[in-house]
Amino acid sequence: MSNPMRPPRTPRPSACPCPRTTIRSGTARSALPAVALTGALLLAGCSGTADTEPPGSTSAKMNPSAAATPTWAPVTGSPQVIPAVRSFRRADGRGWRPSSGARVVVPAGAKSNVADESQRLAKELGGMTVVYGNQTVQPGDIEVKLSGKNGAGQADNVPVQSTADEAYTLTASGTRLTLTAPTDAGIFYGTRTVKQAVRAAGGLPEGTIEDRPDRPQRGMSLDNARKPFTQDWIEARLREIADLKLNQFQLHFSDDQGFRIQSDTHPEVVSADHLTKAQVRQIIALAQSLHISVVPELDSPGHLGAVLAHHQDLLLHKASGSVVPGAIDISNPKAAPLIDSLLTEMSELFTNPKGAPAYWHLGGDEYQALMSSSPSTSYPQLARAAQQKYGSGGTVEDLTTGWLNDRQKTVQAKGKNRIEAWNDGFFASPRVSADKNRMVDYWTGKEIGKRDPAAFLREGRNVMNFNDEYLYYVLGEPNQFTYPTGQRIYQSWTPMVIRGTQPVAVPASMTGPDRIPGARFAIWCDRSQAQTPQQVAAGIRLPLAAFAQKTWDPGTPALSWTAFQALANRV
Repeated sequence: MSNPMRPPRTPRPSACPCPRTTIRSGTARSALPAVALTGALLLAGCSGTADTEPPGSTSAKMNPSAAATPTWAPVTGSPQVIPAVRSFRRADGRGWRPSSGARVVVPAGAKSNVADESQRLAKELGGMTVVYGNQTVQPGDIEVKLSGKNGAGQADNVPVQSTADEAYTLTASGTRLTLTAPTDAGIFYGTRTVKQAVRAAGGLPEGTIEDRPDRPQRGMSLDNARKPFTQDWIEARLREIADLKLNQFQLHFSDDQGFRIQSDTHPEVVSADHLTKAQVRQIIALAQSLHISVVPELDSPGHLGAVLAHHQDLLLHKASGSVVPGAIDISNPKAAPLIDSLLTEMSELFTNPKGAPAYWHLGGDEYQALMSSSPSTSYPQLARAAQQKYGSGGTVEDLTTGWLNDRQKTVQAKGKNRIEAWNDGFFASPRVSADKNRMVDYWTGKEIGKRDPAAFLREGRNVMNFNDEYLYYVLGEPNQFTYPTGQRIYQSWTPMVIRGTQPVAVPASMTGPDRIPGARFAIWCDRSQAQTPQQVAAGIRLPLAAFAQKTWDPGTPALSWTAFQALANRV
């Protein structure tokens, strides 16, 4: 957080020839350890003390004298960052390090959409002056500027539409560093590279980085329903994945064990340990500032135990009369209004910037009625409802597909336009097809009747990779799950490995970023007490780093796993 307000102190005399550094308040909560900047100053031949101004100051003072050219030991080798940069053209020179008196120069101005990225970087590097407008770029400075025609006109922190929007170029030349990108998202990812490179090697080698991701959607999914996580824990993970250049955060907030967000329309369903709406808004705001899209998930028609505990008249029963825990009876006319009211309320809570992709996850997985060998025999009320709605040939699969189609209409009416569901919520129904614009989130091929991911790609659907062989961190390791390792992801997985351990068997034209837009690493809390939140954070650290590498660049990494692990420990 920003330091308390205090008056500026009188500078002490210094023999250091370099101009002093003014420390300004940025938008990030954390900064590099002070030793990072101190070490850089010593390498630059300076050991002066930094002056401070009150946090939140918006002015940017120019140093009255021209900056002396800093001197430092050359930065050698390739840029040391995770994920690795896609292209680096080496040049002769000493590279760039943060140094005393160095500034972040923002030609677009203090009201531009890259001002917050520049302020964050300045703070993370230990404290640098941010100056705006047409300034002479001095030795040691970082210049941050938008390229192209559209970037400057975009609203601040709006999610991008393609990987081209996330591209950036970094050039270290003549003790200066220039960061350019077409959008503020690209600028942000460039600042992540600078931050990591300083942590790993003290700076960037001389030359030019040209970088962009392979897949446009790269994220983490959190089961906050079975095990509640605090706002602070969630926000710490957002900062972690943002530094790894991941851009999505899925929040599974309702399941059999808990409904973890405040509800005003149905307060009875809310678990004691939950996030308030104010906390959710703060999480969303932080995510957006870090160029992360939030993907809310309210699962139905299964995994509704926390809701149905207070609406037991809607529980699904078998023909024998036994109750099916967590499953709602979709033939009951009261079922849809209850779920739609919750979907509407939560859709209004999870807001999106105007014109940005607005995500929503419908769930749809593991509806127990469809995990029966004969759904129509075990659940005759569902079979009757299907025939009434879709004719004599209607099936329970039709009824379930229709249920999800109707729930999709509910969230679309609230502006959601990027709809997803789990792969076992899609059926080859004879009468009803899943909405054509719904993306398949493919997690498993182990359950009865589940379709190969190739089938979805061949019928024209887009498929998000949640491969449970590699990307499922399931607390307690039930049902033969094992905790994923960073090494296995790093060495064996790519976005094309959707199910099992082999790439999906379809033509290459179906495996590009337009058809397999990316992947998410999922944390599931089936045995919620198996790990503490701190243990979860430690357990996912290296797998997330490896996952970030392979979604940014699916090719064979240049570093060995041992070298990559060592780098992850530094950055």
